[in-house]
Amino acid sequence: MAFELTSSDFQPGGAIPKELTCEGTDRSPALAWSGVPNGTKSLALIVDDPDAPDPAAPRMTWVHWVLYDIPPGTTALPGGVRKTSLPAGTHEGTNDWKQTGYRGPCPPVGRHRYFHKLYALDVTLGEHGPVTKAALEGLMKGHVLGQAELMGTYQKGGG
Repeated sequence: MAFELTSSDFQPGGAIPKELTCEGTDRSPALAWSGVPNGTKSLALIVDDPDAPDPAAPRMTWVHWVLYDIPPGTTALPGGVRKTSLPAGTHEGTNDWKQTGYRGPCPPVGRHRYFHKLYALDVTLGEHGPVTKAALEGLMKGHVLGQAELMGTYQKGGG
């Protein structure tokens, strides 16, 4: 069975609903996954936008959400999940707003792509505080058993 990440809020490659963005309530999407590789000890999630600030001339990847040490038996995160309702043991990292938690799409110009990447790891990383995406990638190096990805798009004013 393939490692797969899906959302009931949007289809792969489809438009992310306004509700999940800075033009809506900025809630996290509902995410579900299946086919977690054997030997997985924890999961990590990174949501980012490689098209910042302008898809015609991207200069950086903007990070929207960082989670790690999600228990391997977890198969979903509900929409609008908050720190208090994350699976036990899950740690939040820091997004590019210098905050923990989810911040949704808010592109200044054009239609951006938002990648939701779920990693299956052969270790539990333990508490490292609110790590950045780069720090988490460093911690995960050599421990990734598999990756599942879901991409959605958003453009202000149009979904």
